[in-house]
This record gives sequence, C-alpha cells and structure tokens, in this order.
Amino acid sequence: MSVVKTIVDNTNKYAEIRAAANPSYKWIPLSVREFYKFIALVIYMGIVKLKSVADYWSGKEYYRLHYTAKVMTGKRFLAISSNLHLCDPKEDKDNTRRKGTSTYDKLFKLKPLYTELLTACRTYFQPDKDISIESKNLLICISKARTGLKQYMKAKPTKCCYKMFVLADSTTGYTWNFFIYEGKQSVCSGQGLSYDSFMSLMDFALLGKGYHLYTDHFYTSPMLYLDLLKKETLACGTIRTNRKGYPRTKINDLTRQAKRGTIRWHRRGQLLFVKWMDTREVVVCSTMHKAYDGDTVMRRVKNQEGVWNKVNVPVPAAVKDYNRHMGGVDLSDTLISYHNALHKTVKWYETLFYHFIDIGIVNSFILHQQISKTNAQEALTQKLFREKLMSELVAFSGDTTQDESAAGPSGETKQCLPAFYSDDSSAGRRKWAMCKRSGNPVKTPVYCTKCDVPLCVVAKRNCFYKWHNMGHHKNL
Repeated sequence: MSVVKTIVDNTNKYAEIRAAANPSYKWIPLSVREFYKFIALVIYMGIVKLKSVADYWSGKEYYRLHYTAKVMTGKRFLAISSNLHLCDPKEDKDNTRRKGTSTYDKLFKLKPLYTELLTACRTYFQPDKDISIESKNLLICISKARTGLKQYMKAKPTKCCYKMFVLADSTTGYTWNFFIYEGKQSVCSGQGLSYDSFMSLMDFALLGKGYHLYTDHFYTSPMLYLDLLKKETLACGTIRTNRKGYPRTKINDLTRQAKRGTIRWHRRGQLLFVKWMDTREVVVCSTMHKAYDGDTVMRRVKNQEGVWNKVNVPVPAAVKDYNRHMGGVDLSDTLISYHNALHKTVKWYETLFYHFIDIGIVNSFILHQQISKTNAQEALTQKLFREKLMSELVAFSGDTTQDESAAGPSGETKQCLPAFYSDDSSAGRRKWAMCKRSGNPVKTPVYCTKCDVPLCVVAKRNCFYKWHNMGHHKNL
C-alpha cells in the first residue's frame, strides 16, 4: 500500500506540472482506489488481447467490451497512463542534471517500485534446494530515449532490448531475485560481468547455504564454482571450452565420429568436467556429481542398415540434472507469456513497469499454488487467478458502475447534455469533433457536458445525435 500511495502521489505531481505548463490541460487528481482500477484493466488487457488500447472502448459492434467501460472510461485510462510516474518529478529532474557523473542513477525513474518489488520477492518465499540463474532479454519499447540501459544483441531477432539477470526456483519458477543491467560501468570487481552479476543475485545473507545451483555457459567458470564451494554452495552448468581454468588436455578426448552416448570426463580437485556426445558435443562442469551413475536416456540412433531406432544410451548425472533443474527462469517467462500485461508504450520505464506487474502476479500465483498444495486444496489456473485478482482489485476500489472521473463535486454522475461554452454564442467557439473527422472543420459554441467535446446541434448537422448514437462517447 505504501508504494501504491507513492506512485499515486508522484503521478498527481507530474500531471500538475503538465497542467501548469498548459492551462487548457485538465487533470482530475488520481486516487488509490482509481489506481487499483487502472491495474485491474492492465491485467484484463493481458487476458483479452486487442491490437490497440483504443479498441477496448470502441463503439464498433465487433469490439464492444462492456467490462472496460464499466470499470473506467478510455479517456481516463489514457490520461493515467500518459501521466504515470513512479518517482518524484522534482527529484527526477535533479537526477537528470547529474547525467554523466558517478551520482547519476539510470534506474531512478523505476523507483520506489523496483526496490519494493525486490524486497517482496525475497521476503515471502524461500526457494527449494535447486535454484537456477539465467539472463533474459526484455523487448524494448518504442521510445528513443537515451537511457544507457538499451543493449544491442546481434544474434537476437529483436536487436535492442533490456537485459535482466534473474535467480529463480527451479521447481516452481518463482522469481526470487533479479536486477536490470545498467551497462559496463556497473561492473566493478574486475572478474567480469558474469561473475559480478552472479554474486549480486546470490544474497547469501537471506538465501542461506547448501543450495544446488544450475547455470548456463555465460556464468559457469572454474573460479566461480570454487568460490561457491567456499560458501557451501554446489553448482552445475554448461561451460565453454575456452574458459580460463578449463583443462586443455586432449588425451582420450571425444572425436567427431564418437557415437551417441559416449562419455569422457576429467577431474581436477573438486571440479568435474564432463563431455557427452548427443546430437552434438555437450560440455558440463560440476561440483556435486560423479562422472557416471549408470543413468540412461532414450535417443534415436541409426543402425548399420541406416534405420533409426530408439535405444537407451548412457547419460552423465550432471547432464541429466542440468536438463531437469535449469529451466526455472524459462518456467517463469512461460507463465508470464500466457497473459502478459506488457504493451507498447512511448516511455521506456513503463515497459519495465508492466513487466514488474507480471512478475508480481506470477509470483503471487505460485504462492497460491504452494498454499493450496499445503492445505490439500485445488489451486486455480493462472487465468482464473488473474480474473479473480482483477475482480478483487475493482471491488476494493468501489462500485464499478460509477466512475470517479465522470462524477461531479457532490459525487453525482454527469449526463450527456448539450451546453454552451459561454453566454455569447459567437465567443468560445471550438472545432466540431464530427466535422473535423470528415475533413470539414467548423467551429461550434456547443459541447457535451459529459464527453467534453465540441458538437454541433443544428438542423443540417446534428453531430451531437450522431456522436452518441454511434457510441463514440464510450471511447472516453
């Protein structure tokens, strides 16, 4: 509740600054209850996918969605979205002045939500024995802002993205810790990005010791695994053969003609290096496994006659456990992708804001699953969980049939009625909304009291009737 109140206050401050710069700009102060309605609609847009935000309030017959108009008008939703501000605008301005110095904070616009979400993720869940660490790329927004957070990924279909490093529970996919990569300046230990990002995620003071950790080849290195052993944490992961500390011996190494299931290993102290031939060579480093425990896996192998048959081939325990427990971050991403709230936005920090909402929802859903399992109850599906969450957010904010932004000072709901901008019909005239769309901009002194748009009321052009008969007022 504290971070919600802070976001609401900062959004109001930012909107007031815009209103002061433009007297014609109207802003109704945002309340906590209305902000919960906004979040409910964001969740709804993740369940019901449409091409654009405006389509959710479209008056067209094949787009009519009664729920969105019942919760909030489209005009109010877009107003909140355009003014959404997580940090204090004045402090943000001071931070911008420090750009280029060591005191500049690239992630200041995301605070306090960023820090509060991290604290919540690490407070309400204790990971199981098996955990995994992996990096993931978040698709970038359409903003051209130079924040220093954008990363160019040459090998990816989407070249520009935000890079996040995530520690997740391997069994449930719960996101326990994460941070956003801010660029090379954030690397300070001299051991490289993989080592520094790894140690930033492994908060041993809260996480504890004795874990089985799984990493991909970006993180895995002999030096890192030996340092983890000192902290009583075992590790396993794929490794690049050009890593510093990897054994350079070629004695009894795998050949290109090696059969599927062939195993070679080398032990150096507490480090085990294993090579296994699958469709291609797989190289793994581990501090928790034996070279071979007698495990097998089903694979398709071509016999001497050229016929493919399914046979059991030997598999190292390190490879088998790696395949079983490495997917914690992927599981979290999969759960998010089903009904993600992320949509295109001009402001770069809103992209991460919507992703933070998804992280919070999925983590809460995983907690719901664990509690239901403990109480021997049937857990909801993620879709039903989001629907229930959405309905409870709206119920908490009050009656959905009456919109705060459409109510007057005494709380009464405004009606669509024609009115004049001034006592003199020749003054205060504005361009008609309907005629402007048809390419014939004509000014009128009449407007709708609820929709707050200029509309003509004359015999030849009754735009007031056309506007409301076609359902355009539902877009506002």
